[in-house]
Amino acid sequence: MSLLRSKDIYYDPYDAQIDSDPYPVWRSMRNEEPLYYNEKYDFYALSRYGDVDACLSDRATYRSGRGSILEIIKANIEFPPGMILFEDPPIHDVHRGILARIFTPKKMNALESKVREFCVRSLDPLVGSGRFDFVEDLGAQMPMRTIGFLLGIPEKDQEAIRDHSNAGQRLDEGQEPTVREPNGEHFEAYIDWRAEHPSDDLMTELLHAEFDDETGTRRRLSRSEVLLYIQMLAGAGNETTTRLIGWTGKVLGEHPDQRREIAADRSLIPQAIEELLRYEAPSPVQARYVARDVEHYGRTIPENSAILLLNGSANRDERQFPDGDRFDIHRRRSRHLSFGYGIHFCLGAALARLEGRVALDEVLKRFPDWEIDRDSAIQARTSTVRGWQSLPVFVP
Repeated sequence: MSLLRSKDIYYDPYDAQIDSDPYPVWRSMRNEEPLYYNEKYDFYALSRYGDVDACLSDRATYRSGRGSILEIIKANIEFPPGMILFEDPPIHDVHRGILARIFTPKKMNALESKVREFCVRSLDPLVGSGRFDFVEDLGAQMPMRTIGFLLGIPEKDQEAIRDHSNAGQRLDEGQEPTVREPNGEHFEAYIDWRAEHPSDDLMTELLHAEFDDETGTRRRLSRSEVLLYIQMLAGAGNETTTRLIGWTGKVLGEHPDQRREIAADRSLIPQAIEELLRYEAPSPVQARYVARDVEHYGRTIPENSAILLLNGSANRDERQFPDGDRFDIHRRRSRHLSFGYGIHFCLGAALARLEGRVALDEVLKRFPDWEIDRDSAIQARTSTVRGWQSLPVFVP
């Protein structure tokens, strides 16, 4: 099927006004221009669920080896091994396999008591204050403590590491992102310490893990590979769950009837988290480069093109989710794409679900009702994730 291009549709992933609410333009793209081309930044975009789902699964055509972020693909940087988000098979499969041993759902769910402890530490001092911030008081704290605990990073250093990671992603108004090559240098001291003083943490496991690499050689990770692993995990472990917690406050603040229903029946929390993930994907745009000429809707995308797979748009595609722009904790379960799909499906999905579930449960224990302080809320600006920098609420 061939569709004529609409001159009225414009999508720019770096535009703050579009990013504040991209759903109208994504809806127009799905209905009128499901294969979109942006001349300014020279990228294609697919927005329908069926297309995004299929492309995320087609690792031979839509590849990540030059990055999974648009500006990184365009910068044509060659990455050192260890950044699995920016790798293709066979090296990707080797590096992912090492982490898959650690990030199993069973091991992540065993962290629940620790995650709950971190929530309690953040929330208990706020009881009786009349307000709190879903991001600054909880979303920026608990995930940081959890990933820091997993990695073995001392608590006194965790905020500095989180802030360093966040600063590298933040965009100012009208600013286009700059690309920095990952090197993990600010984790060097921790790696050196753990090499001499092994402990029961993920950093020690990575230092001592043995595996067969893509050449069939039995070995351990190099120091640079471990550094890149730690940098990637520290950033991913902080950023996306922080956004999920912010969206929890925002969306449930705007749907008080459903919030009160969850407060009265906590068994609804897991499905509420799934609906939140579908409705407001913390990471709504995935970039790939095209390894061969490929056709969509009667048009050819040339080899070496950059393409955006809009999983945030796919999550609201009416073809997959009837009345997709409506938030409904009782929605019949259908697989959303907020954690991606295929070989790059998010390894931290089980941990993110656990953190989101525990955070909502602990909030509702103390604050079953809240009202968003809209005048003080600040939306975050990045090119990789979407959410809130600050989301204060009034509580009884």
